[in-house]
This record gives sequence, structure tokens and C-alpha cells, in this order.
Amino acid sequence: MICAGDEDDPFPADDCLFAETFSQETIYNLIGQELKITQVFGANLGVAAPVWEAALHLCGYLEDQPVELRGRRIIELGAGTGVVGIVAARLGADVTLTDLPVALPQLQANVSANMPSSGWPSAPPTVLPLSWGKDHMDFPSDWDLVLCADIIYLQETYPLLVETLAHLCKSGAVVYLSSKMRKEHGTQGFYEEYLPTRFNVKLVHRDNKQNNNIYRAALREDQ
Repeated sequence: MICAGDEDDPFPADDCLFAETFSQETIYNLIGQELKITQVFGANLGVAAPVWEAALHLCGYLEDQPVELRGRRIIELGAGTGVVGIVAARLGADVTLTDLPVALPQLQANVSANMPSSGWPSAPPTVLPLSWGKDHMDFPSDWDLVLCADIIYLQETYPLLVETLAHLCKSGAVVYLSSKMRKEHGTQGFYEEYLPTRFNVKLVHRDNKQNNNIYRAALREDQ
């Protein structure tokens, strides 16, 4: 059952995306890495269950630039299934994957299922709960990159997300955010009104067909 949205874009206005619980395993080939990702669709997980197209777009962008990942300290917000962060960890990044507590079992299971046969090239990815604007101060600020894929959909969380990003980026981290640009969620407003209050924001990639934007952001010097 889809609670909101339409056939072309079944993204919910709330968190009751699926009425019944079932799982689906899918193979993804991203940045030269083959990932086996389990998506647990259920009412409790809501938007954390699927692999959203924005995550795949972000992986493609990181490969095409390319953005150096090996040896970087990376934190992913709203990691969901963990696709982006797991790819980065397999390529040698030191990765912390975060989401709300309800999403962590799925996230940890996917991390465990995608350990390379030779072991993680850096440290195994860390999976931790993070509620924006509440416990972000429990995290350090010495990241190199902050990665975000399709996390801009609840307007009441926008100020909390900006506050969280500002803390994580105090030491100069660069943020990459990939978003489906949904009018009903005011996604454009986040990038034009909320994020620029603390960050220099640049649109670095636009997919017109998929209506997906990728932004690069860095904390303003006056912050």
C-alpha cells in the first residue's frame, strides 16, 4: 500500500509507506563494487526501507568526478539501506552510517552482508543512531565528507538538519546531497532558503529526466 504520492514517484508524505512487511534482495554494481542489498519493507521502517534513486545518482556522481574516497573520514546521514556508505567503505573510506534507531538493524545487516572477502580495506563501517538536532553533539566534527541521499522530505526537520550539518562540518567537511526535487515536500526551499543560512551551496549535477539534483555544500567562513 502506498500512503501518498503517485505512480511515478511513490514517495510518502508521512512514514506509513508499506502496510505489510516483506523483504527484497537486490544486486547493485556501483563504482566497481557489487553490493547485495536487502530492503525490508514494513510500516515501521517507512522511507528507510527502499534504495532510492537519489542514492544511485550520488554513487554515479562520486564515480564520475571522481571524488576521492579512500582514506577519507565519511559520515552518511539518513543512510537507510546503507548503499552509499557501504560502497565508500569498500573503496577504503572510514565510514560511519547513521539513521534513526528503527532503521539500524537493516543497516547493520547490509553492512555485514557486504564485507569484502578480503576484509574491509579500512575499518568496518560503524552504524550509529542519529536524530538531527538532538544528539548530533555526540558526534565529532572532524569529517572529510558528509553524504546525504534523499533525506530532504519533511519540512519540520529542515532546521534540525542544517544545525546537525553545521556541527559535523566545523573542521571543513564537504557535504554532498542528492535529492529528488519534490514540490510537495518543499525540497527546493531547503536548498534555497534553509541550507544557505549556514552554508555555501552549489548545484553540481542535474538529471532532468529523473528530476534529481546533487548539491555540494561547505560551511560558510562566518559560521
